[in-house]
Amino acid sequence: MPGIVKSLVRNRAFLLLVLPGAIWFIIFAYLPMFGTIVAFKDFRIHPDGFFASVFNSEWVGLKNFEFLFSTNDAYIITRNTILYNLALIFLGLVCAVGFAIVMNELLNKRLTKVYQTAMFMPYFLSWVIISYFVLIFLNMEKGVFNQILAYFGADSVNWYSEPKYWPYILIFMGIWKNIGYGSVVYLAAIAGIDRSYYEAAMIDGASKWQQIKYITLPQLKPLMIILTVLALGGIFRSDFGLFFQVTKNSGALYPVTDVIDTFVYRGLTVMGDTGMSTATGLYQSVVGLILVLTANYAVRKIEKEYAVF
Repeated sequence: MPGIVKSLVRNRAFLLLVLPGAIWFIIFAYLPMFGTIVAFKDFRIHPDGFFASVFNSEWVGLKNFEFLFSTNDAYIITRNTILYNLALIFLGLVCAVGFAIVMNELLNKRLTKVYQTAMFMPYFLSWVIISYFVLIFLNMEKGVFNQILAYFGADSVNWYSEPKYWPYILIFMGIWKNIGYGSVVYLAAIAGIDRSYYEAAMIDGASKWQQIKYITLPQLKPLMIILTVLALGGIFRSDFGLFFQVTKNSGALYPVTDVIDTFVYRGLTVMGDTGMSTATGLYQSVVGLILVLTANYAVRKIEKEYAVF
């Protein structure tokens, strides 16, 4: 015990720096874990408050989970969550790396900064704002796309009632918003590559594509693998704003746009089924924990293999 006290005193400056983040996690991440008990209860509101509601609600065991998995909803939201995240992770990786390479190859550095700023700006925009930009293009009556279709004599499309278009729209919007932020890491990594490799390659007559293929991409490979594996660890978490705000929560689109996060939110606000919503959130958290632990194990293996750090 004295050793622990001495260690705390010696590292008090660092602990004070960590304190705000630790308090945030305790309040918003650890204390709410008590609420997972609701997943095993038939939750009913009690006039004496939340704790009275929890303690006075009847235990139902795994019935909330049984109800969730006995419907087709569990399959739909799990499928959508995984497939969308896989598409966003791998297509986002390709686009981010490609954009970083293109920015690095531009000779006009001032122009490079302009392009990079333009690509970075969407990351700071709220999905609420972006959803109205999307509405400008997809509005049934005066949307840009329908105006173009009308110009060529085609029928207008009610985009918010046609599920078949939305997987492409959502993936495009997700990549568009995050490509600038994702490319920054790779651009910094490219800047750190020893320029003598490129000079030797140019002396040997290597083209730009050969330099990228045999120097840039192999040097980025460890970073690409680590970031991808870490992203896979959060594959059960979706960008709520993308799937809720951009789609305007249209019921006709649920088969292709409903993910775990939107299902939980709607279960609480619309259906009022607190027990099933909590069960869904617990299911998401448990699977997410397993994936995060697996990702951490994989990253440690990769770090040892490539000796990145």
